[in-house]
Amino acid sequence: MLCKMVGINSWNKSASTLLQVASLLSVVCLVQVGCTSSADSTAGKREFISVGTAPVGGAFYTVGSAICEVVNDNRGELNWRVNAESTGGSMENIRLLSQGKLQFAMSNSSITYFAVRGSEGWEEAHEVQSVMTLFPNVAMFVTLANSGIEKVSDLKGKSVYLGPEGAGFEYFVKPILAAHGLTLDDIDARFGSQQSAVDLLGDGAVVAAMIGGGTPNPALSQMAQANSIRLIPYDAEAKQKLIADYSFFEAAVIPAGTYNGIDAQFDGLNVGSAHLITHKSVDEQTVYDFAKLVYEHRAEIAERHRAALNIRPETVAVQSGIDYHPGAERFYREIGVWPEAVTQ
Repeated sequence: MLCKMVGINSWNKSASTLLQVASLLSVVCLVQVGCTSSADSTAGKREFISVGTAPVGGAFYTVGSAICEVVNDNRGELNWRVNAESTGGSMENIRLLSQGKLQFAMSNSSITYFAVRGSEGWEEAHEVQSVMTLFPNVAMFVTLANSGIEKVSDLKGKSVYLGPEGAGFEYFVKPILAAHGLTLDDIDARFGSQQSAVDLLGDGAVVAAMIGGGTPNPALSQMAQANSIRLIPYDAEAKQKLIADYSFFEAAVIPAGTYNGIDAQFDGLNVGSAHLITHKSVDEQTVYDFAKLVYEHRAEIAERHRAALNIRPETVAVQSGIDYHPGAERFYREIGVWPEAVTQ
């Protein structure tokens, strides 16, 4: 009887030990399953980032595509996939950012200037902010060398190409015309892709074309190869007034020889630098990381389009009347390129 009791006690102890071990194993398994699920869901979550550019053929699309390629190549541990989206240009990009359909976009700062204020035809103030100034958007009226057009005021009553439909070129064209005594109603405005401007000018469908973008501009290079052209000069007094009245206008120079047949330096206008923008609601760390990648790998971007050579410490955070996103500002302060003028 004693032996049986001892046996039962021994069995009870063994069973109790087994239950404890099983319970412990169950807890360990649950912990492991929980940890694995969490890790897997984090590791498998890829963030897709869309960058709005402009129609194919202009500097916006080329530079924007280069930015996306370089960010993808150098993203390190960031689980990003960045894609360049061909869009209608600045105006569409601003609206798409406000709709949450893009995370970043390229824009002309003259157009963004009015968009954030909800003025000059914008239906509301858009809460977009600057991430990085990229390059000057040098724009000018171009005509055939034998057209007889010598100055901007000669465009009155003529058919003039003003840029892609809906891209917003009129936001800087209107002040330029006004400074030369003209309005949009004084010209017969035509719209289309910058590539189509080559044919319009060559066929005589327009007497002049407003061509803008990074230098060299692909459409203008093609135009200069196809025809003997002339860049219509700005009136010096009008140009100075534009620079004084609007924060986005700056003097700009096109070096001699940049375009076929243009053998003298052209003193033109930066009609609003191309800049990278985002919406106010985009996560601060995302903007910080994106600005950091683009800035630190700007030389690689410039290898794909030389306009990106203008992404420089002294200009990357210039003020053009648009607030910078906190994520971008934090990065520029860290590397010591945040200008004091912006903080005032």
